[in-house]
Amino acid sequence: MRYEAEKMKDVNIAYIGGGSRGWAWTFMTDLALDDEISGTIRLYDLDEKAAEANAVIGNTLMARGDAKGDWKFEVKNSLESALTGCDFVVISILPGTFDEMESDVHLPERLGVYQSVGDTAGCGGMIRALRTIPMFTEIAEAIRKYSPDAWVINYTNPMSLCVKALYEAYPQIKAFGCCHEVFGTQKVLQTIYEKETGEKIEDWHDVFVNVVGINHFTWFTESSYKGIDLFPIYRSYIDKHFDEGVSLESENWLNANFVCKHRVKMDLFNRYGLIAAAGDRHLAEFMPGNEYLKDPETVASWNYALTSVAWRKKDLQDRLERSRRLASGEEKMELKETGEEGILLIKALCGLSRFVSNVNIPNSALQIPNLPADAIVETNAVFSRDSIRPIFAGAIKEDVKKLIEPHIKNHERIYKAATTYDKSLVYEAFENDPQFIGKNCSTEDIHKLVDDMIENTKTYLPKGL
Repeated sequence: MRYEAEKMKDVNIAYIGGGSRGWAWTFMTDLALDDEISGTIRLYDLDEKAAEANAVIGNTLMARGDAKGDWKFEVKNSLESALTGCDFVVISILPGTFDEMESDVHLPERLGVYQSVGDTAGCGGMIRALRTIPMFTEIAEAIRKYSPDAWVINYTNPMSLCVKALYEAYPQIKAFGCCHEVFGTQKVLQTIYEKETGEKIEDWHDVFVNVVGINHFTWFTESSYKGIDLFPIYRSYIDKHFDEGVSLESENWLNANFVCKHRVKMDLFNRYGLIAAAGDRHLAEFMPGNEYLKDPETVASWNYALTSVAWRKKDLQDRLERSRRLASGEEKMELKETGEEGILLIKALCGLSRFVSNVNIPNSALQIPNLPADAIVETNAVFSRDSIRPIFAGAIKEDVKKLIEPHIKNHERIYKAATTYDKSLVYEAFENDPQFIGKNCSTEDIHKLVDDMIENTKTYLPKGL
């Protein structure tokens, strides 16, 4: 990298999963809108043709007159060629295919276990982790060998176990996990403040929050805007509008599979006094299975959705067709801010700014002192030149801690199961997962479900499992 007059040039970014038909385009857009850093994006993907299509799309975008960025997109055919000498590594992969995810999400329904996402917590998240952890172990070992000083940004789920695998394989790695769920809740608070006061918040970044928890099960213990405590305003809105919830203008374009009325997080606020800071689809999966995910009718009553894998498969076909149109020039990518913070974090690590954002890293600084030091937690951190410093977030309330602890313990069980090939730990994790509360399943039922789910994903599992 070269620093020249408040700009950083010749930055090399290795993008593992560079054939992405979603996040990659978001990343390209943000790069094209920024003129403070420039360099090369090395696209590596097991689907090399997908990476080649993205190279064409990215280079075409950068050649446009309305693009401020100056980046060259290249395809690499190995981790070695992608990683050697790079400054940053971005990881955004789909572990397996949607066929495996179909089993993750829908097979547990035979025991009355419904999942609204199925990629982080519960049955789906745990089985997905079994095939993801070996991939991330391999990636971490390659980073240690070819680019030991690079900053590593992970976007892949299950976030906590992906980041854990990176640090377990290479303890000195400079890695962190990024997630936009917290941003969404800041926007909820922005909307509610505007509705309650009639005043405008121009930028949701001005909603300051203290973040505690684990990925997709985060909580705000404090929130303010220009010195105004937002908790009483949030409580006032809920008291008046709990049944209708709240809708965000920024969510109108999203498919109904993802939109919610944020009523689950409002209910959690009434119960626990903290603002749950993730989408309702994710929050519901961490809670006991006899609550928000009791059955599809219950889900509908809370105004969020079960995202089916059949829908994801159809959406993939639509995105494949869009990739063809973008690569051929039939469609022009719209240049507008995405709201993601990846480019801002990279600029801060390059020394161009100082930035505070939520981040998934080990709790080694005890930023949440009443959670284990080796847990992967999500709190705020300060990003500056070649440095991430976690901000002390404080202890989690005991009643909320009790909700989080089963999932942290299952992270340990599943990580050990994936690396020692001990299926009994998977049985144990399932038996202790809150999704089975109230489902009246026998131990034999749960073990049979584990066996069948592992069988359905065995192509991507270590032979020992």
